[in-house]
Amino acid sequence: MTHMKTQFVIDCDEYKGQLNLALTIKSGQTSQPAWLQRNDCFIELVEVDGIHCLIKAKQKINDLYAPLEIIAESEEKVDEESVRSCVMNIFSLYDDLDDLNYYLNKDPKLAPTIDFCRGLRLFKAHNPFECIISSISSANCSIIRWNKAINDIKRKWGNKYYSGSDTFYTFPSPAYLQKVPEHELEEMQRFEDNLPKDYVFEKNLKSCGVGYRAKFIIKTSEMIQNKIDFKKLDKASYNKAFDTLLKLPGVGPKVADCILLYGFGFQTAFPVDVWIGRIVSEFYFNGKEIKPPKARLFGMQKFGEYAGYVQLYMFHYARKSGLLDVLKK
Repeated sequence: MTHMKTQFVIDCDEYKGQLNLALTIKSGQTSQPAWLQRNDCFIELVEVDGIHCLIKAKQKINDLYAPLEIIAESEEKVDEESVRSCVMNIFSLYDDLDDLNYYLNKDPKLAPTIDFCRGLRLFKAHNPFECIISSISSANCSIIRWNKAINDIKRKWGNKYYSGSDTFYTFPSPAYLQKVPEHELEEMQRFEDNLPKDYVFEKNLKSCGVGYRAKFIIKTSEMIQNKIDFKKLDKASYNKAFDTLLKLPGVGPKVADCILLYGFGFQTAFPVDVWIGRIVSEFYFNGKEIKPPKARLFGMQKFGEYAGYVQLYMFHYARKSGLLDVLKK
């Protein structure tokens, strides 16, 4: 990448509350895989005003009020304010974490999450389509596995950019991804009689480790390309956006809420999988089993505009405090 460089600092007085950059990026939120880490610097290829920028974000470790140092490199000149706004949005620096902590502290069940989640912010999508595919890929899948799957998709079908010894890739468009072979057999059939000797079948979706979700990803890409204008979702009501996403193959209520929360900023969304269901049960229903639809409705009604953050904090707290291990038993 030829270098036009934009460099600036976002001071803590430009946003409210703490920021833990590393925790936010590495917390497994389904907006995107974790950014590449080089020492205490995190790097990703992000589109700003239609221009691909390599954004490097750095914060002093263990200082939740340390400034965020940003370097953006691009082939064309980008507006500094556009880069700043993009970074502020990705790391949810427009959200008031002091206000959130005040809210959490009023609930004895949620107050303990604060110490485990200081500076943890919503890690929002810089590419909503990537978020949709990431969220589909993450269903019933470990964080490590779906991160690898999405990075494989980018490596195989994205455009390539170099920075020093590192290579970065764009996420393929819906128009491109809808035409990718689903599995080895389909990839083989496309070659017909022109199969190179010693060819390795690795340009199909299943080779990325997405399993049964491969057909969902292809069909979803096709629907987004031809039927659903997902770029308008953030202007729709929550219910309309939710119902629209449920039309996509591989998207149930939990995945739809993940997409709305991380991809489009609907903070009233409350994604519920089996673990969030068990945490809600433990906190508010004396351990009595409750079905995901009831847990989702409960979370949205009880937590309102804080629902997305409460879900994020609940899960991180359960992972780090040992509660999740207890609930697994």
